[in-house]
Amino acid sequence: MSDKIRNGEPTQRAKGRGRTVFLVVSVSVALCAAAVFMFGGDEAPEERATFTARKGPLTISVLESGTIQARDQIIIKNEVEGKTSIITLIPEGTVVEKGDLLVELDGSALEDEKIDQEIKVQNAEAAYINARENEAVTENQAASDIDKAELTLQFARQDLQQYKDGEYPNALAAAESKITLAQEELTRARETLRWSETLFAEKYISQTQLQADQLAEKQKALDLELAQNDLELLQNFTYQRQIAQLESDVSQARMALERTQRKAKADVVQAEAELKAKQAEYHRQKEKLAKIVDQIAKTRIQAPAAGLVIYATSAKSRGWRHNTEPLAEGQQVQERQELIYLPTTNSAMAEVALHESNLKKVRKGLRAVVTVDALPGKSFVGRVSHIAPLPNAQSLWMNPDLKVYNTEILLDETDGELRTGMSCQAEIIVAQYEDAVYVPVQTVLRVEGKPTVFVWEGNRVERRAVVAGLDNNRMIHIVEGLSEGESVLLTPPLAAGEVGGYAAGTVRKPGEGQTTGAVRDSEPEPERPAGDRDRKAARRFPPEGAPAKAMSRHKGKSE
Repeated sequence: MSDKIRNGEPTQRAKGRGRTVFLVVSVSVALCAAAVFMFGGDEAPEERATFTARKGPLTISVLESGTIQARDQIIIKNEVEGKTSIITLIPEGTVVEKGDLLVELDGSALEDEKIDQEIKVQNAEAAYINARENEAVTENQAASDIDKAELTLQFARQDLQQYKDGEYPNALAAAESKITLAQEELTRARETLRWSETLFAEKYISQTQLQADQLAEKQKALDLELAQNDLELLQNFTYQRQIAQLESDVSQARMALERTQRKAKADVVQAEAELKAKQAEYHRQKEKLAKIVDQIAKTRIQAPAAGLVIYATSAKSRGWRHNTEPLAEGQQVQERQELIYLPTTNSAMAEVALHESNLKKVRKGLRAVVTVDALPGKSFVGRVSHIAPLPNAQSLWMNPDLKVYNTEILLDETDGELRTGMSCQAEIIVAQYEDAVYVPVQTVLRVEGKPTVFVWEGNRVERRAVVAGLDNNRMIHIVEGLSEGESVLLTPPLAAGEVGGYAAGTVRKPGEGQTTGAVRDSEPEPERPAGDRDRKAARRFPPEGAPAKAMSRHKGKSE
């Protein structure tokens, strides 16, 4: 019996050999598949996935979602301060006349506050009456404070006069005498140096003695210069600074005297001031009571004009980014919160959220086609009338990475079936071309900052710079550099090895040591294709018009 099978079952050694062989074969197959996927194998150029450039009508548009809003409407807000609850609420969709009751808010807390405020008004009136009796003033303390401030001002003036007439002249005389002494010593040092130079020339003294006299002459010259600098410093800086300081002391003392006099005057009329303060407090409490009465009146909100009742929560955009609770009785509302919209005309507009990536394309005045989800088969034409200068704050708060700009599209015509708050889709027409050359967006790379395509020319690849126009996230307009009927690579080379080593426009043939169909160039790796947000998505969803056979081969490779 063979040692590989014992009792009808493979031995452990046979199992180990089988697993080893299976592992080696699996790794070999995986490496071959990876090499074919990365380098294309020996696939002929005509078998690479390509797209034939087309020429014809091309529309560049931006598709955004939003809601239908009334163009002209009255916005009714809650004018009651703080938070309050809704007691009664008119049903949405009701046609009302001017003066009809729309919302009644809870005013029980305001009624209690009104009673408390009436008590405060009475207390303020009593304090006002008491203040009229308080007229005592401390005149002695006021006079003492004024005398002290006057004495301080007198001393400050004496210090200023003392420096001007005594201290500064003495300092000036000392500086001038120092200069005179330095000049005499310099003269004597120069005469000594002149005599030493004569003796040194006659060899009567040494060079060391001569250098000592030279050094002494320089020292006396520096002493003179320092003395002159001290005099200049005294005249131009020290004197001016001291005078400014002393004058400031006088000014401060004068202002302190003025403040003391004013304070003394205030103490004399303290009773009158207190009386006026209590009188003002009394009037303030009365005004606050009147305001509470006005707030109670605002708890009943009436229609300012005739119209159709639309809740503000229904008119605003809905979705996972908007968690606004629908308006209902018993709900709490805040001050300045929008409650009801009353459209005054039948005109409508579409409010859409424009993504920041489309800001460069969209501008005011562009035509747009609006479709409403609730009205299938109907479309409405309008124009972009407003683009918000800043991103939507609520969307930015919910998702900091998403920046959308509220954009208004005024509809040219109205329909009786249009309702505020309906979901809609707006296709904003950026540009329309009657006869344009276009290719899928993933075929265009940016090499050295220039849009570039890779064109098949027979059995070789040509890297060609083009002038690219706008794109609609699927097709991109080629303004210059490409003609109708030319084939471009749907999967341009992205790896650094595929664009380095050979000049543009060459391709290795089978047997030359390189993978067939790989474009070689000395340039760095090109950037991602313009408009291609996801290379994998581009492989899973090939562009419209790509050859079916090439697409199937391309799909097989990617898998």
